[in-house]
Amino acid sequence: MFELTATDESTKARRGRLKTAHGSIETPAFMPVGTQGSVKAVSPRELHELKAEIILGNTYHLFVRPGLDTIKHFGGLHSFMNWDGPILTDSGGYQIFSLAKLRKITEEGVAFQNHLDGTPTFISPEIAMEIQAVLGSDIAMVLDECPPWPCEYDYAARSLEMTLRWAERCKRISKTGSQMVFGIVQGGTFEELRRSGAQALAAMDFDGYAIGGVSVGEPEREMMQAVEWSEPHLPKDKPRYAMGLGTPPQLLELIARGVDMFDCVLPTRLARNGTAFTAAGTLNLKNAEFAMQKGPIEEGCSCPACVDFTRGYIRHLVKAEEILGLRLLTLHNLHFYLDLMKRARGAIEEGTFARLRAQFVAEYKTRGESLEQNTGGAPERFI
Repeated sequence: MFELTATDESTKARRGRLKTAHGSIETPAFMPVGTQGSVKAVSPRELHELKAEIILGNTYHLFVRPGLDTIKHFGGLHSFMNWDGPILTDSGGYQIFSLAKLRKITEEGVAFQNHLDGTPTFISPEIAMEIQAVLGSDIAMVLDECPPWPCEYDYAARSLEMTLRWAERCKRISKTGSQMVFGIVQGGTFEELRRSGAQALAAMDFDGYAIGGVSVGEPEREMMQAVEWSEPHLPKDKPRYAMGLGTPPQLLELIARGVDMFDCVLPTRLARNGTAFTAAGTLNLKNAEFAMQKGPIEEGCSCPACVDFTRGYIRHLVKAEEILGLRLLTLHNLHFYLDLMKRARGAIEEGTFARLRAQFVAEYKTRGESLEQNTGGAPERFI
């Protein structure tokens, strides 16, 4: 299902191909987030035109709305949303973190008061796998607890132990058709826990492995350490997925640390705030300086926004709260992320990844506005 086609000599960067029932995924890969069966502001046809190969859906949100009966009636999530490419579904573990005030964790599973109307909603490891079987995703994630940051060692250790027991329960569920199942490494910001968690999951022999519990508010260095502590203990012949992050430089840094797959809501969320990604950093197109500019968001970009429209026009749309403006920025930002992965793949094949990484990170950090200026310093994952 997964083959490595090239590796970088100076880093741990890997070029690979993951085969699924709905097509192959070239890695390193970025997965646009379609939490509720839709990548915000773009259609499946547009995603194909942007060369997106896989998208992400969310078990908890789709279970709450529209519900399994509806999705089953339409023949699964692919048919329901008219997307014929691969889909990865998160298990709902992130909602254990993000909806902490609305849930209670027990050994059996998680009891939520769902965020829409407070209706009791229970998800166990077995139920999470059953939901994902109905959704028909190509890659299903085990149910895990995503602990908060910061947390004490004892809490992180207890959480990891339960997550591993939940992973074993998920593993015992018979797979549906060709659906793959990925384990999730937790352990907070503690090296010993990350190592032992990765080793225990590797022994369970999942189809792939995610590194979870990152991008939950911790400093970037601690995020990188969580990956560095986990990655050496994961099988080299299985895909590695860093969940819910990050900025463009972070993606390149994590590719250099041996990660193959990413998802993040930043491209779509920042677009809805009027912000565009460029190689020089982010641009807040609400700013007056762009009002008279006739050039594209980024010179040389082949996305629909840059090919057909000027910065000044897109700024006008954003300021006037016209939906087209947000759509154009979303298309641009997704193209930027997807193209960055394409460039990384090519550089690994050509043996120039180290140069790409160094140049991109240096230019992105030294020019343009900071991410915090555009988001208010909010965490990177907003599912």
